[in-house]
Amino acid sequence: MIPAWISTAASVGMAVGPPLVYADQAYSIVRKEDSTGFSRDVCAILLLANITRCFFWLGNRFEFALLFQSLFMILAQLALLYICIRYRPRLSPENMGASSRPLSFWQWPTYTQHIEFLAGFILCQAILFLIFGRSDVFVNILGFVALGLESTLPIPQLISDPCMASGCQPWSDG
Repeated sequence: MIPAWISTAASVGMAVGPPLVYADQAYSIVRKEDSTGFSRDVCAILLLANITRCFFWLGNRFEFALLFQSLFMILAQLALLYICIRYRPRLSPENMGASSRPLSFWQWPTYTQHIEFLAGFILCQAILFLIFGRSDVFVNILGFVALGLESTLPIPQLISDPCMASGCQPWSDG
């Protein structure tokens, strides 16, 4: 039988560990005063996936530690997004007015615009949940969407990483 304190420590680690991974990234951006090399799309993916996971929890309860992990990840990504916008490069698409995305999606110039989008996203999910929340199919779709979104996490970094584009080897010594 596992002592209760070990189970509690594991739950705390499970809830706090993944969001803390991004603390080093935030520290690096603040120290350099430049967010070049980090794609804000990572924040978008994690925010949308974790918000959706919270709605999934309302329909299909899972472990509290994982719910808290999602809530902490939302807070961590909101902070990281703020830092990335504050220290964005001078030649970023929003500074140049040259976004190639429809409606300049997730390349808006202010943090407020990102928050407004997230508020609209939460409102839409809340309305859908109020209408369809008793349907197991809808709740399972929420879970599938949350996991599907999070599984795309490496894509923005692969696209924005200049080493990947030029074919260099980022981890070689010479």
